[in-house]
Order: sequence, then C-alpha cells, then structure tokens
Amino acid sequence: MISRDRVRTLVRRLVMAALVVAGIIAVWALVSVRMDRPQTYDAIEEHYKYGSIGSEPGVSLLAPVGGVLPPYWVFRALPSICSDKLPKGYATFGFIVEPGHDLPIGISRRRRIGLDHVGLNCAACHAGTVRDSPGATPKIVLGMPSQQLDLEAFVQFVLDCTLDNRLTADAILGRLPKNDGPSMFERLLLRAGLIDRLKLQTLSLRNRIAPALAPSLPSWGRGRVDTFNPYKSIQFNWDLSKLPISELTSSSDFPSLWNQKPREGMHLHWDGNNDSVDERNLSAALGAGVTPVTVDHASIKRVRDWIWTMPPPKYPYPVDQALASHGATLYQQNCAACHADHRFRDGVISGARVGQVEPIDRIGTDPHRLDSYTFAFATNQYALYPGTEYRFSHFRKTNGYANHPLDGIWLRGPYLHNGSVPTLRDLLDDPGLRPTAFYRGYDVFDQLKVGFVSNVPSADGMVFTRFDTMLPGNGNGGHVYGTKLSDADKRAIVEYLKTF
Repeated sequence: MISRDRVRTLVRRLVMAALVVAGIIAVWALVSVRMDRPQTYDAIEEHYKYGSIGSEPGVSLLAPVGGVLPPYWVFRALPSICSDKLPKGYATFGFIVEPGHDLPIGISRRRRIGLDHVGLNCAACHAGTVRDSPGATPKIVLGMPSQQLDLEAFVQFVLDCTLDNRLTADAILGRLPKNDGPSMFERLLLRAGLIDRLKLQTLSLRNRIAPALAPSLPSWGRGRVDTFNPYKSIQFNWDLSKLPISELTSSSDFPSLWNQKPREGMHLHWDGNNDSVDERNLSAALGAGVTPVTVDHASIKRVRDWIWTMPPPKYPYPVDQALASHGATLYQQNCAACHADHRFRDGVISGARVGQVEPIDRIGTDPHRLDSYTFAFATNQYALYPGTEYRFSHFRKTNGYANHPLDGIWLRGPYLHNGSVPTLRDLLDDPGLRPTAFYRGYDVFDQLKVGFVSNVPSADGMVFTRFDTMLPGNGNGGHVYGTKLSDADKRAIVEYLKTF
C-alpha cells in the first residue's frame, strides 16, 4: 500500500511536470505568435518576384491588421477546394507560375502571428509575359505592366471561395502535404476556430469593398486596377456606398516600373498627383495590403534601389532603320516636347514639359480616373505615417493627366491611362477610327502595330477581357496629337518608337 506522503509527492511531481509542460507550451506559443520572418532571397530578381513587402496580416492573432489574402495553407488549398471556379489554378487570372514554385510571381510568404501568411508584392502588378507567336514560350519581363492579370476576378475568387461552405478545417487539413507541412501550432489553430475567424474577417472585407466591385460598374479586367477606391475603404474605413458612381468608376492600367531615377521630381501616377518616387512606391504598397504597422521598409527599399536604374527591355524584333530614322524627325516635331525621346533610356531628358500634368480640357482623355482621386482623399493621405520620416507630404489633387516618358513603350500596351487603345498605331488614329471594342490579356505581340494581339477572345484555357470603350471610364477619346499625319508618317513614328 502506497503511503499518503508518497501519493502527495507523486501528485506534486505530476503537477510540477504539468506546469513545466504548460510553461513550455506557453513559451512555444508566444515565440510562434511573436515571430516575424519573411522568406528571403539573395537574388534581387527573386526578391522582386517573391519577397515580402509587409502586406501580410500582422500585429495580433486575435485581431490581425493588414493583408487582403488568407493564410498560406488556406491560400494553397483554395484552387483545389473551389476547382470548379478555377480551371487552371491561379494562372486562370493571369498570374505567372514558374516551375518549382508553390506560389505565383507576385505572391510572398511570411511567418507572422503564429501563421504562414501570403501577401501581394510589387511583381503582382508589374511583371508580365510576351510571346513572339501563339506557339512560342512566354518570356517573363520584370517591371512591365501585368497586362495579363485580372486582379478583380482574383480578389473576387479569394473572397467567394474563402466564404464557400466547402472551405473547412478538415478540407484544408486533408490537402496538406505529408512532408514540410504546417507547424503543430498552425494545425491546432486550424482545429481551434481559425477558419471561422477567417470567414468573419473575409465577410467584413467583402462588405467594405463591395461597392468598388459592384457588377453595375465596368469591370477592371485584365491589366487594370481601381487604384484608390479599395484603398479608401481598407486604409481609411470610408463607406464606399456613399460615394457617387462617377468616383467609383476609375479603373486604370498598371504602369511600368523600370528606370525610375530620372522620374524623381516628375509628376507620377496617371494624374500626376505625386512627384516623389519613394512616396509613390509606399502608397502603392498600401494598395497591396500593407499598413503603417505591418510595412517592411527595408524590403521596399531593396526593390526601390533595383528599379531606380533597372533598364527597360530593348525591342527584340527587327526594326526598319530607314523608316525609324524618318520617324525620329516626325516624333521630334509632334511628340518629344511632352514625352522625351529615345535618349530617356540613358537618362537624357529632352522636352521642358516631360513629366508634367496636361489639363484635362487639353488632353481630352476619359476623366473618370482623374475624378476618382479627390481633394478629400489626398488630405487623408497626409495623416499616414505620422511622426515618422515616411509621412506623406507630396500628394496633391491635379486637373489632368501626366505626360510620361516613353521608355520601353513597346511593352506598355494597351495605351492611354485606362488602356483603351490596343496599339500605338491605333493611338495615332483619330479617336473616331480607334477600335471601339477589343480583347485584353493575350501576351502574343503585334510587331506591326506595336502592342498585344487584341482580336483573340480566349487561348490556352484563358478567357480574355472584352474591352468596351463605350462604357463609363473606358473612353478612348482625346490625345489627338499626330492624328492628322499621313498613314506613312504614322507608320514611321511607330517604327521609331520601337527603339525606345
């Protein structure tokens, strides 16, 4: 028979052991929750494609801040759980998927608040592919506009599938890899209500940004984004349902990101609302889900330092040098004052008005993007990053669109701020003769007219955006410079533009 003293001793030891185990678990959980560790890459190109800029949720496990995407293991499971909505995985939306990578270009991975999270980075909107012909292998070009990406459809899918009844903890756990899967802590969280919390957060996010995604508005489509309306909701908690439809109709093209150094001091964004490259970069990061308390300034600076001098890609196809030489003369007479010439590639700026705002009554292009950026919004931006060196101080409301330099213009189609003109040759036609409808998102290049082939509705399992210039915000009018030239002279200017 065991004595009472031995029983008490045994009980004390068991209690102590339980307390030690509980303490170890508590420390383990605390370390897991407090860890903030992005996946890192030595090569700047890989960092640009897959590195985190701080757009993943952070701060608190119970009330996470920032981010617009679900945790990593949930994100990986969505294409399988909602396969009926996603026939080609995330490539369906135009994301570039490289062999050997579990995430598309433009999606980062970072461990925060106890979970592996994913977020959008710069490459999501500024990396694309180009092909010589339908059967050719796509060439990935970093820094070009993501003209193939349908970001609105992607966001809508993530919201819908996350709220789908098929998304459960069992569905995710059943799809986990046998090796190199989530940590024990993440598995416990999946079992302990993470999915319910995620659904509530997703429902709140969907309700907040729903007016910007309303079917009554023209869709963003491939290669375009509503730059500021989701920003108004996510960063400033504005009620978008109270904004006029005209302010919510503002989709515009993704711009290129190369050769930024000579752009410092020029009027940036389509409407020229800022003349600081660093502020422009940080503002764009906020649009990707970064917040002032989750931002990774060092990572953004690494990208900034690279794009500062990253050259635009040279035109890879044959150029008729004689025709281009004639086009150079015509370009100097009709275009150089506003857009500089081919020497901008090397940092030589010609044209006193380059990088300045052209008033809307002069440029005459669709005004919706301009009207969406309001004085009230600009004022709110000044409240971001208070008391730090990052506080915004260069944003302002303008009255037109900026006349940007044209380096690498051959890969920046479709053209105008809203991507309403498919090729450079079409842009030189009178607005009444430009295509009123075409398809966006195909990556086969049109060497004759300079732009992407725009008469193909679908290919390779992807359905492209039918762009209707009659819809609000999609107008293809204005910018009539050079439209009175002869057809031969227009072809000469286009040939010269291939050398930019």
